[in-house]
Amino acid sequence: MTPPHTTPRRPALRIVMVTGLVATLALTGCSPQLPVIDADEPITVGTTGTVTALDPAAAGDAGSFAVQSQVFPYLLASPYGTADLEPDIAQSAGFTSATEYTVVLKPDLDWANGNALTASDVVFSFDRQRTINAGAGAGAPLANLTSTVAVDETTVVFTLDTENDALFPRVLAGAAGAIVDEQTFAADALTNDDDIVDAEAFAGPYTLTRFDRDNMLEYRAFDGYQGLIGQARTENITVKYYADAANLKLDVQEGNIDVALGALSASDIDDLRGNDAVTLVEAPGGDIRFLAFDPNSQPFGAATPEADAAKALAVRVAVAELIDRDQLAAQVYTGSKLPLYSAVPTGLVGATDTLTGFYGDGDGGPDPEQAAETLTAAGITLPVAFTLHFSSELYGPESAAEYALLEAQLEATGAFAVTLQDTGAAQYAVERQADAYPVYQSGREPAYADADSYLRPVFADDAVVAAGIDPALLDLIATQATTVDAGERTALIEQIQDDLAAALPTLPLLQGTQVAVTGPDITGLDDTLDPSQTFRYAALTRAP
Repeated sequence: MTPPHTTPRRPALRIVMVTGLVATLALTGCSPQLPVIDADEPITVGTTGTVTALDPAAAGDAGSFAVQSQVFPYLLASPYGTADLEPDIAQSAGFTSATEYTVVLKPDLDWANGNALTASDVVFSFDRQRTINAGAGAGAPLANLTSTVAVDETTVVFTLDTENDALFPRVLAGAAGAIVDEQTFAADALTNDDDIVDAEAFAGPYTLTRFDRDNMLEYRAFDGYQGLIGQARTENITVKYYADAANLKLDVQEGNIDVALGALSASDIDDLRGNDAVTLVEAPGGDIRFLAFDPNSQPFGAATPEADAAKALAVRVAVAELIDRDQLAAQVYTGSKLPLYSAVPTGLVGATDTLTGFYGDGDGGPDPEQAAETLTAAGITLPVAFTLHFSSELYGPESAAEYALLEAQLEATGAFAVTLQDTGAAQYAVERQADAYPVYQSGREPAYADADSYLRPVFADDAVVAAGIDPALLDLIATQATTVDAGERTALIEQIQDDLAAALPTLPLLQGTQVAVTGPDITGLDDTLDPSQTFRYAALTRAP
């Protein structure tokens, strides 16, 4: 069965990656090189994040990477405003064979302590990750790396096990890609936070002058930084950690901190949006929410007494015709989530609004008449009854209101009779894998800012979802991960989204937002709240 009607898709947002078989990318210097602003008063940032460790080999969680990415150098990084990858402390980077990725460092790099930063440090850093983690933990992304060799003082060759690993540049820019000072860090054991700080073993935009974990961190701009984003715009940054988001909200409202980052609720964000004393800066985020259809237990699924693949697809299509994402985003999340019309969220390689052309009114809204027509044409007696499962514990307290509204949307025209079931996180995780949930809430937070993070983990690695997907589509999903030509890979990702929209193993609903709350004199948030999902303090400045 094919979707009932289509309209032209919106243009895809294309992201050019630092990849290309037998190609080397030269640094273009397109990011602004902005001078440090000499300001006596530091900018104070508040966050609800937590830090596991400063040592990149100890932790790659979001809270730790939020610190590591400020102070350690990386071979590749994203300019402000995009998820594109470009050389950072590298001068050039690219595939020189199907299994070799070659990086040339910029000349005359130094650590803040005066030690020379050379290819030897790069080899040490990656060998150390692999030795300490042995393919697990913070080093898990390096599973495809077989060796790292320094050709000379500035040239490094990475040899990979799998050919044409289009995601390897993302690894170099991520938590496992931090370069560390081989004269400070232990080669086969973790290094203590205080020892790293005392040794000034930093070469990112900032150094750390105080490290009181999960309490207060103090950063000072590193004037020897030669990376992609240029010199930090503010000399000193202080970061305060909050266990309670309510206290974070109160402090930014009262001017006790300059920037608030963290787990503010939808109601908190809506409240702050109307506060003239602060500025709310929002951008598309990386987390997504979607409905998943169990191929065995969904209405007319393969393991049901009335199993019928065509009717099962008709039910999924009718659900897609009835969903009003704008209403979900506005009424439940008051704008803290955005409508999502594709398996790949806005801002990433090849992302499109594919679903707007397949279902609904052609502009993202519902089409109840088309839903009824689809079900009737398939010979299905109305209403179609099923249980819609969700987990407030797993996906947040707003889930109850979200799924109550979904129930109302699906039942409004009599097409469906929906029973809602909220289940605790532990039980939910087990039963979802056991075909116990015909239609259920699911979501994804990316491991890296790339379309692949929403494709293979969701549609290939998840055994429940993968069981209902055409093997040819699974092959396409695997192929995009080994296609290093940026244009070819973008086309594949677009095709995958079309095929997923036609088959509907899942139905994308909402995309999260990145939110920062600032005092009226703080600027630079628009630069760093971007698809890279890496918040860089170097962009912040205080208006004169």
